[in-house]
Amino acid sequence: MDMVVDQGWRSLMRPQWVPTLAVLLCGVLLQSMNVLMLSTVLPTIVGELGGVSMMSWPTTSYLASSITAATCAAMLAATFSVRATYCSGVAIFGMGAFLCSLAPTMGWIVAGRVVQGFGGGLEAAVAYVVVRRTLPEPLWPRAIALVSGMWSVSVLMGPLVGGVFARWGDWRGAFIAVVLIAVLLTGGAFVVLRPMAQARKMPAPRVPGMRVALICLAIACISAASTVATPLAKAGLIALAVVSLAVMLRVNRDAATPLLPRDSFSLHTPTGIGLWLVLLLCITFSPMQLYVPIFLQQLHGLDPLEAGYAVAAASMGWTIASLATAGVVGMWRNRLMLAGPLVMAAGLMGVALLMPASHSVALYFAIAVVGIGIGQCWAFVAHQVMSGARAGDETVAASSVPTVQQMGVALGAALAGIVANASGLANEAAGGGMAQAAFWVPASFVVPAVLACLAKLRLCP
Repeated sequence: MDMVVDQGWRSLMRPQWVPTLAVLLCGVLLQSMNVLMLSTVLPTIVGELGGVSMMSWPTTSYLASSITAATCAAMLAATFSVRATYCSGVAIFGMGAFLCSLAPTMGWIVAGRVVQGFGGGLEAAVAYVVVRRTLPEPLWPRAIALVSGMWSVSVLMGPLVGGVFARWGDWRGAFIAVVLIAVLLTGGAFVVLRPMAQARKMPAPRVPGMRVALICLAIACISAASTVATPLAKAGLIALAVVSLAVMLRVNRDAATPLLPRDSFSLHTPTGIGLWLVLLLCITFSPMQLYVPIFLQQLHGLDPLEAGYAVAAASMGWTIASLATAGVVGMWRNRLMLAGPLVMAAGLMGVALLMPASHSVALYFAIAVVGIGIGQCWAFVAHQVMSGARAGDETVAASSVPTVQQMGVALGAALAGIVANASGLANEAAGGGMAQAAFWVPASFVVPAVLACLAKLRLCP
């Protein structure tokens, strides 16, 4: 299989691969549409149910649960088969959306997102395992770029679904639409994803409860830090989160069944540095879909549909850049990986400077630039993680990409909540507090972009 030569996009169109790719792409569409839909309807939900100080919680709760599932996905796939794990993930995702549609309070929304997150984590992690097992290595960047390309479809569907239902005053109907799509995808995946000949079922492994608990503790601490009042309490919770993640990585290196590659976040291996890049890039990107919609609605008077499409410019930029650069080889890959976070930093500063006072084409362009920055290097970073895996860590390395991706989005969302509330968003839903938050939220995330650039310098000689 590895002797296949990359001959362009037609290399992926072999009959034996197309049905599997179609299922994976539909799964990405379901999740990405849900993300953009939520960012569109969340201001409407807050307006009806209250809880503006909990704006980041639906995202962080989703991602904490998603990470819990994703870290165990490789073991579950080996035990119960890839098809059973993937189909279960999609079905659970739909159940969570149904719970959200019934929500009487913001707390109920958070609970529904926890259920959704568990299903989404299974689905996303198994998708990368399928790519690694099904396709030859030369085609991985194109497959990953194609998966990212489904965001361009969700750019149209997610804000449209969320915005239309929000405009009608029926945001619950948007979640029902997600339920219906999940039902169809579950049936399709069951038919298409046949058991793989090289994958044999294994005895049920012991649940890695300690490591999963440490990951969840870290995310819970960051989320709680966004709501506590005193600076000392904030600092203490953030410190506890860092310690929890460090202990988890130490325990993971000596475990018989690792949740992440044993060299995760090492500064001396391609996979370790690659996972640092995944984490930092996702932290940098995370504020775009969480807080930019409410800034646009409150400061510039856009309705939910308009704000949703404005934010979707970042996802569109990611998709276009990813598809345009997927076939690049040689030193140009290193150059794109090095320039990516710098492009993101430039876009974030543009958003920070323009958002408080301007509603112009330049603002939308700055939002798109953030997506272009991550899109131009994402496929190569994911390829680096998978191709650099040590012997025995190949499958867990593949599943670690979406796991660490979600960790980055969760940490970024929680940190954005801290910055937003510290800037006055929690005490003032409009006016000065909102304008200050509109500057400081994007501006603060230039820091992880710079750190990602430094990590790339170490990875790309």
